[in-house]
Amino acid sequence: MLQQQIKNKTVFITGGSRGIGLAIGIRLAREGANVVIAAKTSEPHPRLPGTIYTAAAAIEAAGGKALPLKVDIREEEQVQAAVEETARIFGGIDILINNASAISLTSTLYTDMKRYDLMHHINTRGTFLASKLCVPFLRKSGNPHVLNLSPPLNMESRWFAPHVAYTMAKFGMSMCVLGMAEEFRKEGIAFNALWPRTAIATAAVQNLLGGEEAIRRCRTADIMADAAYSILKRNSRECTGNFFVDEEVLRSEGMTDFSQYRGDASLTDEELLPDFFL
Repeated sequence: MLQQQIKNKTVFITGGSRGIGLAIGIRLAREGANVVIAAKTSEPHPRLPGTIYTAAAAIEAAGGKALPLKVDIREEEQVQAAVEETARIFGGIDILINNASAISLTSTLYTDMKRYDLMHHINTRGTFLASKLCVPFLRKSGNPHVLNLSPPLNMESRWFAPHVAYTMAKFGMSMCVLGMAEEFRKEGIAFNALWPRTAIATAAVQNLLGGEEAIRRCRTADIMADAAYSILKRNSRECTGNFFVDEEVLRSEGMTDFSQYRGDASLTDEELLPDFFL
């Protein structure tokens, strides 16, 4: 498959001020991309590192051009304005990364409706909205890609039972891939999903899954960034409708040693925390 250049491509990342979204932005910036950080955090948060401005500085330092935009993915007018500003500044949009996500690993009786609405508004609705608004610009790109950070549609009850609301919200993002890949296939706009084999060291893992001990048993976000780069340089007409897993993507490119991504180099791959839904 002929690989495409990322240099000078414009990438719109939702929720990219930290974690996996930022790691992908930095990786693409190293290839010379223009990276838009469309996220809500403009002021430092006591429990969450980074803002749209610190993210933009990291992207510029990596070699790309950055555009930090304060955006609440739940607000259609804000997303529309950000998409239009991106096109005005950079001339278009080539890649959309639907990264913005909310999580609450609570059972049905312990999920209040405010939290339910937050997850569905950010995860499923936000992904649908950003995709809808970016498509008119993606149509004009030579190799347009949409990449949702969401899991394979593994419809087993064990993935729903512990946290029905969260699973529904994440699977909603994956259903966007399933439907939109086919809807826009003839136009050559690729829609794919990417999910990690293991837990990834992010603020969400640290805050929700066990603190520093959990982080020690994670891989770094760099593995997701490298896998995303591998997907996004593929021909959009030949690579669409896939539910990729980070490790499998990199193995397909010949990688066999993943030790560089371990949070604790003394651990084996078997000792790492597996992620949900796989």
